[in-house]
Amino acid sequence: GSLTNAQLLDRVRAAARHLHDLGIGTGDVVALKLTNRSEFVVLLFATWRLGATITPINPALTDVEVVWQLADSAARLLVVEDGTTLVGGVATLAVADLYDAPVAGDPTPHADSSAPALLIYTSGTTGVPKGVMLDHTNIDAMAEMGVQALQLGPADRCLLILPLFHVNGIVVSVLTPLLAGASVVIAGRFDPRTFFDLVESERPTFFSAVPTIYNILAALPADVRPDTSSVRFGICGAAPASAELLTRFEDRYEFPLLEGYGLSEGTCASTLNPVTGPRRAGTVGIAFPGQEIRIVDANGSMMGPGVDGEVVVRGRNVMRGYLGRPEDTARTVVDGWLHTGDVGHLDVEGYLTLVGRSKDMIIRGGENIYPKEIEDVLAGDPSVLEAAVIGVPDTIWGEVVVAYVQPTPGSTVDSAALEALCARKLSRYKRPAALFVVDTIAKNAVGKIDKAALRAAHAADSATSGPTYSTEPA
Repeated sequence: GSLTNAQLLDRVRAAARHLHDLGIGTGDVVALKLTNRSEFVVLLFATWRLGATITPINPALTDVEVVWQLADSAARLLVVEDGTTLVGGVATLAVADLYDAPVAGDPTPHADSSAPALLIYTSGTTGVPKGVMLDHTNIDAMAEMGVQALQLGPADRCLLILPLFHVNGIVVSVLTPLLAGASVVIAGRFDPRTFFDLVESERPTFFSAVPTIYNILAALPADVRPDTSSVRFGICGAAPASAELLTRFEDRYEFPLLEGYGLSEGTCASTLNPVTGPRRAGTVGIAFPGQEIRIVDANGSMMGPGVDGEVVVRGRNVMRGYLGRPEDTARTVVDGWLHTGDVGHLDVEGYLTLVGRSKDMIIRGGENIYPKEIEDVLAGDPSVLEAAVIGVPDTIWGEVVVAYVQPTPGSTVDSAALEALCARKLSRYKRPAALFVVDTIAKNAVGKIDKAALRAAHAADSATSGPTYSTEPA
């Protein structure tokens, strides 16, 4: 179906009345565990109209992970695809039951730019998810910056293929085009067999995707020759893309890919290769309008062009903090500068090149995975003394998870039991693609697990060592 702006407003007002009737008001948190659908956008605006906050939940999370997020966010209501069972003591609402027609007594809209709007959960190096608090000032700023950087207007149309539970899907692919007076097409889960059919039928002018998607599209059979004349550009982010991929894709489909960079703590995006102007493969572009990017050393001193250091960001898009974690917030946002933990350098014209991550984060198909969370699950088996998780290169996903486990003395590790444990505790995309049982896990001089040595050893052995544990693609 489709909604005009007037129809969208009617739906929002009806949904706001429904939420109000369920007791939702200023300061409350509403959790959305939904696939990509128009009701997600309706509920965003309806919740904000009441002065409440949205926390999106990945539908792929396990019940244990969902209950944890509901508890940490203190959610009052969970909106789900179907069913009305209580989850973790939180009332649920089936999305099909949502009021969709105008109802008398529409609550007065709540207007407060400092009110929390989104609570986006992102894992930390401790493996414990943290709630990134974004207020309306953050979101307004990011959307305004996006309109300028992408040069959007009413004639544009965005094709949403990334999940709406990510800040990118919400802010860059929905709120930014709507602010520009443009339209949005909400697609379901990405499917390479139907993607270009959507492009041809819906005629989008841009879309945002991760390198994995562009890799898959670039590898389609040569007889796939879609009409892409409507597309002005594609945005590529969430993980590094090779210059070779960008060139191969652009040569085949005849529209440019703009590589960018950002994180949830910065309300999604901080740099982008320009829509008009030099695009430099191997870089993630220049700062968005209204943002500053610096490279600093361990003492916080600014580094000159070409010198590697930590990437820090300043602007109205920087989060207000992590929910209930003042110490983590103080370490991450210092004097208004967001410390990203990523390492890179700027050239003399302000183009940012990323060279690594100071944290051991793994990015699989655009999804951030933190080894500690998986290591903790594996170490929960009594037969496992220690576990070490690394990311290894993969032609489709960018990186995949590989785990090494060391048995406790006198024990034998049952790989099938570990597979079952991971299936219960971890979302599919977090589960190891391969698991190796080893006598000892490499340590450095101070006794810490040496992941650099582990990666090097894995690379050397990968030609002859096959995985003992694998998962289907997520």
